Amino acid sequence: MNLIEQLEQTVKRKQYSPKTFKAYRAWVEKHLHFHKEVAGKWRHPSEMGRKEIEAFLNHLAVNRGVAAATPNQAFNVI
Repeated sequence: MNLIEQLEQTVKRKQYSPKTFKAYRAWVEKHLHFHKEVAGKWRHPSEMGRKEIEAFLNHLAVNRGVAAATPNQAFNVI
Protein backbone atom coordinates (compact mmCIF):
# COMPACT_ATOMS: atom_id res chain seq x y z
CA MET A 1 0.00 0.00 0.00
CA ASN A 2 1.50 3.34 -1.00
CA LEU A 3 1.55 6.49 1.07
CA ILE A 4 -1.55 8.09 -0.47
CA GLU A 5 -3.52 4.87 -0.03
CA GLN A 6 -2.48 4.78 3.63
CA LEU A 7 -3.59 8.39 4.02
CA GLU A 8 -6.93 7.66 2.38
CA GLN A 9 -7.50 4.64 4.61
CA THR A 10 -6.74 6.69 7.74
CA VAL A 11 -9.03 9.53 6.66
CA LYS A 12 -11.86 7.10 5.96
CA ARG A 13 -11.35 5.31 9.28
CA LYS A 14 -11.62 8.66 11.08
CA GLN A 15 -14.71 9.45 8.99
CA TYR A 16 -13.31 12.69 7.61
CA SER A 17 -14.94 14.15 4.54
CA PRO A 18 -13.66 13.57 1.00
CA LYS A 19 -12.86 17.29 0.91
CA THR A 20 -10.57 16.85 3.93
CA PHE A 21 -8.81 13.95 2.20
CA LYS A 22 -8.25 16.13 -0.85
CA ALA A 23 -6.70 18.88 1.30
CA TYR A 24 -4.54 16.41 3.23
CA ARG A 25 -3.37 14.76 0.02
CA ALA A 26 -2.35 18.15 -1.37
CA TRP A 27 -0.24 18.87 1.74
CA VAL A 28 1.47 15.50 1.58
CA GLU A 29 2.25 16.03 -2.10
CA LYS A 30 3.62 19.53 -1.47
CA HIS A 31 5.80 18.18 1.34
CA LEU A 32 7.17 15.40 -0.87
CA HIS A 33 7.81 17.74 -3.82
CA PHE A 34 9.59 20.24 -1.58
CA HIS A 35 11.98 17.57 -0.32
CA LYS A 36 12.51 16.19 -3.83
CA GLU A 37 13.72 19.64 -4.87
CA VAL A 38 15.97 19.91 -1.81
CA ALA A 39 17.43 16.39 -1.92
CA GLY A 40 17.28 15.87 -5.68
CA LYS A 41 15.41 12.61 -5.22
CA TRP A 42 12.15 11.28 -3.85
CA ARG A 43 12.19 10.42 -0.15
CA HIS A 44 9.57 8.59 1.86
CA PRO A 45 8.38 10.48 4.97
CA SER A 46 9.57 7.58 7.11
CA GLU A 47 13.11 8.61 6.09
CA MET A 48 12.53 12.15 7.33
CA GLY A 49 12.48 13.61 10.80
CA ARG A 50 11.99 16.82 12.68
CA LYS A 51 14.64 18.67 10.65
CA GLU A 52 12.85 18.02 7.35
CA ILE A 53 9.44 18.93 8.74
CA GLU A 54 10.80 22.20 10.14
CA ALA A 55 12.47 22.99 6.81
CA PHE A 56 9.15 22.55 4.98
CA LEU A 57 7.18 24.62 7.51
CA ASN A 58 9.82 27.37 7.42
CA HIS A 59 9.66 27.34 3.63
CA LEU A 60 5.90 27.89 3.79
CA ALA A 61 6.15 30.70 6.32
CA VAL A 62 9.20 32.52 4.93
CA ASN A 63 9.36 31.85 1.19
CA ARG A 64 5.69 31.39 0.41
CA GLY A 65 4.43 34.08 2.80
CA VAL A 66 1.37 32.09 3.84
CA ALA A 67 -0.91 32.94 6.74
CA ALA A 68 0.18 31.78 10.19
CA ALA A 69 -2.47 29.05 10.31
CA THR A 70 -1.27 27.47 7.06
CA PRO A 71 1.95 25.90 8.39
CA ASN A 72 -0.07 24.69 11.39
CA GLN A 73 -2.48 22.88 9.10
CA ALA A 74 0.40 21.41 7.11
CA PHE A 75 2.10 20.26 10.32
CA ASN A 76 -1.05 18.51 11.53
CA VAL A 77 -1.34 16.63 8.26
CA ILE A 78 2.32 15.64 8.12
